[in-house]
Amino acid sequence: WDSPFHTACQPGPPAGTARWFLGGRLNVSVNCLDRHVEKSPNRVALIWERDEPGTAVHVTYRELLDLTCRLANILKKYGIHKGDRVAIYMPVSPLSVASMLACARIGAVHSVVFAGFSAESLAGRIVDSGCKAVITYNQGVRGGRIIELKTTVDEAVKNCPSVKHVFVAQRTDNKVQMGDGDIPLEEEMTKAASECMPESMDSEDMLFMLYTSGSTGKPKGIVHTQAGYLLYAALTHKYVFDYQQGDVFGCVADIGWITGHSYVVYGPLCNGATSVLFESTPLYPDPGRYWEVVQRLKINQFYAAPTAIRLLLNYGEEWVKKYDRSSLKTLGSVGEPINKEAWQWFYQVVGEGRCTLVDTWWQTETGGICIAPRPSEEKAEIVPAMAMRPFFGIVPVLVDENGKVIEGDDVSGALCIARPWPGMARTIYGDHQRFVDVYFSTYPGYYFTGDGAHRTKKGYYQITGRMDDVINISGHRLGTAEIEDAMADHPEVPETAVIGYPHKIKGEGAFAFVVLKEQAAHTDRVKEELKTIVASKIAKYAVPDHILVVKRLPKTRSGKIMRRLLRKVVTEQSNNLGDVTTLDDPSVVKEILDAYQKYKEKSSS
Repeated sequence: WDSPFHTACQPGPPAGTARWFLGGRLNVSVNCLDRHVEKSPNRVALIWERDEPGTAVHVTYRELLDLTCRLANILKKYGIHKGDRVAIYMPVSPLSVASMLACARIGAVHSVVFAGFSAESLAGRIVDSGCKAVITYNQGVRGGRIIELKTTVDEAVKNCPSVKHVFVAQRTDNKVQMGDGDIPLEEEMTKAASECMPESMDSEDMLFMLYTSGSTGKPKGIVHTQAGYLLYAALTHKYVFDYQQGDVFGCVADIGWITGHSYVVYGPLCNGATSVLFESTPLYPDPGRYWEVVQRLKINQFYAAPTAIRLLLNYGEEWVKKYDRSSLKTLGSVGEPINKEAWQWFYQVVGEGRCTLVDTWWQTETGGICIAPRPSEEKAEIVPAMAMRPFFGIVPVLVDENGKVIEGDDVSGALCIARPWPGMARTIYGDHQRFVDVYFSTYPGYYFTGDGAHRTKKGYYQITGRMDDVINISGHRLGTAEIEDAMADHPEVPETAVIGYPHKIKGEGAFAFVVLKEQAAHTDRVKEELKTIVASKIAKYAVPDHILVVKRLPKTRSGKIMRRLLRKVVTEQSNNLGDVTTLDDPSVVKEILDAYQKYKEKSSS
């Protein structure tokens, strides 16, 4: 490769392929930035849709490379070297993306922590990974509210002896307290050089770690490496979404989650795409925000969580139809199985029945999408609310309770993957034995996803939910997601969460928490209709014994329903709720407890 950065590089490979150093070594930031700057320096890399409506900031590949190199030089100046860990506690922004790429450029390992986690959660992740530095903002802005980021970092690093420096950028004009180890980032940027030699990295060197919650409660630092991860993120981005050069790719995830890593940063930038950074919320300043952004930025691919779609469905079609969505070509769903009502609304209302809708299944541990309706033969059928087809190189198998592979179609079992793929996680940081135990010991010879799946008569894969969300009613194994899916067909029920609870006769029973649309009256009638739907769609044994109407469900900041809390409420362990710092709004717990107490009193009377 003929480049000013590295005289020892071999002659260039064909245009458009990855850039390698001699001996099969590479640098991720070079593949995401330099090779595009050489050909199209003024192509827009990022469009930062700030929280303040209508204030988008465009950043070209040349500008992003400049920002990345300056940041990389600052990190080096303050003693960050290859292999060191750096925590990034920032909302999505060009600077947070450049921080990730700056770490990659010098061979440091980034650990992005969602900028809504508590000081305790942040400290736990910093200590576990031994981070030498933290990069943050003075404050964050989301949904019109100010979030105190620097204050949270200050609280966290009191308990983190490994942290030598905190780099502080300005998102607002408000001043924050600066201590001895705090470095004002903008001030340093003006002095830093705008070129930085990329570190030559082995394909299996660590690129980043990302913490995901484990069943034990202690978060796991999932480790991804250089070449395999980047290849997999880029390929899935291109083929699942049918990304074409010149498209504007809109993934509205935060960089604190794997979706943000793979489909806001690494996949799109490796492909030379224009990637949207969405800092706000779906409801700010009103429920039309997503669709106004689609119209203004002319977004071609839109990738969001079912939680957001179900939330917006509640507000009706007028907020969507107010805006021009003709630029949209592909819609995507990520994070959890999408129910049929939300799928149909997304497809018919948002996509006007003309956009491909891909329900994607994957995990933090898989690095990228593993099962999705596309790629496929041209115009191949897409079954609503189903992930369907394995991606290139993914070999799914269904396994029974005895570890035996289930052959044939129209069968259900534990979803495993039979062969390695480039994007798979390599270890849990500092605890490889836990990695082996969690993912490879349950079914030896296979990667166990923790999810259950059904293979249809046509051989497509339908994800049925977490195996730990499977309940056993009178000997019948049943995924709670199946009951939720059936109940979600009711026109007045936008959201449901079903959990198992101990039942004296049946072993386990189903307890359903449901949210009704605002205009819904006659809750008793709705409850009876829900029971009828479940009986007719699944079986009488699947009908929940209890249905409790609540105003909202307890959700994490990434939109996942925290069923663990609902179980604690129903099994009357509310004095031992465990860690609730990841909840979007902790006050929801008292709301649900009060509703449950009233329900109990009414039932007993």
